[in-house]
Amino acid sequence: MAVCYDKKSKTISINTEHTTYQMKIGPYGVLMHTYYGERISGEDMSYLFRYEDIGFSPAMGDAGMDRTVSLDTMPQEMPSFNVGDYRAEGIRVQHGDGSYALDLRYVSHEIIEGKYSLDGLPAMYADSPVKGDASEGGLIGENSAWSGEKAETLKVVLKDRAKNFFVTLLYGVFENLDIITRACLIENREEKTAVMDKAVSMSIDFMTSDMDIYTFNGRHTMEREAERKRLGKGITSVGSLRGTSSHQHNPFVILCEPEAGEEHGGCYGFAYVYSGNFLAEAECSQLDMLRFTMGIHPSRFKVLLEKGRVFTMPEVIMSYSGNGLGKLSIQFHRAMRNNLCRGKFKNGRRPILINNWEATYFDFNGEKLISIAEEAAKLGIEMLVMDDGWFGKRDFDESGLGDWFPNEEKLGMSLHELIQGVKKKGLSFGIWMEPEMVNEDSRLYREHPDWAITLPGREPGRGRCQLVLDLGRECVREYLYQAICGILDTGDISYVKWDMNRSISDMYNPELAPEQQGEAGHRYVLGLYELLERITQRYPNVLFEGCSGGGGRFDAGMLYYSPQIWCSDDTDAIERLKIQYGTSFGYPISTVGSHVSACPNHQNGRITPLHTRGTVAMAGTFGYELDIGKMSEEDKEEVRAQIQSYKNYFDLIQGGNYYRLTKPEEIFMAWQFVSEDQTKSLVSVVMTSARANAPGCIIRCKGLNPQNKYKEAGTGKIYSGSTLMYGGYLLPKEMGEYQSYQMYFERV
Repeated sequence: MAVCYDKKSKTISINTEHTTYQMKIGPYGVLMHTYYGERISGEDMSYLFRYEDIGFSPAMGDAGMDRTVSLDTMPQEMPSFNVGDYRAEGIRVQHGDGSYALDLRYVSHEIIEGKYSLDGLPAMYADSPVKGDASEGGLIGENSAWSGEKAETLKVVLKDRAKNFFVTLLYGVFENLDIITRACLIENREEKTAVMDKAVSMSIDFMTSDMDIYTFNGRHTMEREAERKRLGKGITSVGSLRGTSSHQHNPFVILCEPEAGEEHGGCYGFAYVYSGNFLAEAECSQLDMLRFTMGIHPSRFKVLLEKGRVFTMPEVIMSYSGNGLGKLSIQFHRAMRNNLCRGKFKNGRRPILINNWEATYFDFNGEKLISIAEEAAKLGIEMLVMDDGWFGKRDFDESGLGDWFPNEEKLGMSLHELIQGVKKKGLSFGIWMEPEMVNEDSRLYREHPDWAITLPGREPGRGRCQLVLDLGRECVREYLYQAICGILDTGDISYVKWDMNRSISDMYNPELAPEQQGEAGHRYVLGLYELLERITQRYPNVLFEGCSGGGGRFDAGMLYYSPQIWCSDDTDAIERLKIQYGTSFGYPISTVGSHVSACPNHQNGRITPLHTRGTVAMAGTFGYELDIGKMSEEDKEEVRAQIQSYKNYFDLIQGGNYYRLTKPEEIFMAWQFVSEDQTKSLVSVVMTSARANAPGCIIRCKGLNPQNKYKEAGTGKIYSGSTLMYGGYLLPKEMGEYQSYQMYFERV
């Protein structure tokens, strides 16, 4: 079994193929965290902790005069609150008698075959789900997708020392993936209502704070820039209050040893399976211990826990690598690709599409789209996606959102006729929607202005001239469900791009009492998940792509419903290199929406060779966003070649191991795909900075079998794996700025 309990030492050890995670039932029933790292043989790791009197760290209440036992110095699985631990709390609660406190102690644990699931929330899944009763602090629900991966669940029940307040810690163990997931169920069994205004899904206390932290930050059109810095005393935090996981800060964090690199050093990764406001905190304590927590952001968050209510916290995916950042990324890629994404498209090749947005913007009709489809078919493109402007009164972004019925006057035909026209040209049909939004100039808003999120008595803030529909309300979700079904039932629609083009502000739900308004943001996210679940289950043959102004909601929660997410609204190939570099640390290449765009680029005006734009887009789902009618015959031939190359390399790109070969600040960017059996590899290079009289540029490959011989397709030369990895490959000297180069190696 992956989970083992030692009665003598009172330790619970979770073992994956290469890692061990251990906790111990410590003094007075405190559940201590004792170890997470390289796999060990099962010793009680609490010997690393020293009990001693630390000044101004009060002893536990039930320890009497024993000054050596303090919650302020003990490593805990779920931190206490206001009972002597002054570090970042895990769950902050005010009980019915007005007291603020939480002092959790071990009650019981259970080891269960299968992976838990969470009521109303996305979560990783395994070969078979675990079911149970939430009202008893149990496990809930049933996954709609299984994988070939086995898993176990550890359930640990904790209780407050003085109150009937319970926290059930859930651990999902994917032994072969080196993945552990964490979530928790919070339940008040007191007669009086408790108020919770902070809750984390997981907490882990490390015995050392000598670590660096990687966060992935940015803005609209420049998401997930990797930032690494040394942790110092106090709290380092990253989070979002935008109602979504946000462009600005991604809910994926890495802690690593200061000397860790791509191929060496200890690294811990944490991905939040949640799409709303979040907070991750890393606190270095007075004793140089490190506490890391991840949960829902406490600002404007408040939950009333009536007797018997169970609050389910979202899941965190955790993984450890002792062999550097590259190995950690591969572990997350495999887990998300196979055990988080669902449906027929999660491992299948997605259609190579062309989106009309950068070709036409709002200026199109049905005939123009059919003509684009006709030209696209000649190049080998497989799908036409009709973007914004096809519905309601929508010729600019100030009107129409919410009116999800085709504008047949603008199209010059019905939606069904348009779909059939595109299909006759040999392409499948996809469509853009933004269901969560509404314009004030729309039929929907005029009929239901109260459905938009606004604060009473205040003029609302507008983003992109639009307001947000409150998906926390059932009436709104039902309207959207019926409207979306009405569109998707019109004809053979194979793809939906689900967009969201603003952050949420003015959060308020008129259906909630004043004291419940702290739940409005979380209920929005739950409502979104419920709607997506209904839609994706009803249309299992439709490929859904997530989008929020590009990568504003690029998170593990959304990947449960859409196996790909539009990476960024910045389609410039050179800036995409940095965006896709940061994204690759936590998210699979198969989830990265990436297209060849128009040139000069519509975001920054840069002119980049078509070949290079194709090379960059191949590190993703691949497609086009440009006007085919303006392309030369030479460019069209290049497109045909790109499409054929992508098809040839698809299995390698989608299912192979991904390696970062360079960093963004170097004069060229390079990345590599290697098949699981190490027989094939594709290396891509883009020169980002040309230099006069430059020295030779050498790339050292990764992930190959040192004993294998590999033939490079372009030159026919044969190299050993060891030569390519330790000696390297010399790039052609004629490569200039923004030029790209691809090398395909196959074992001989």
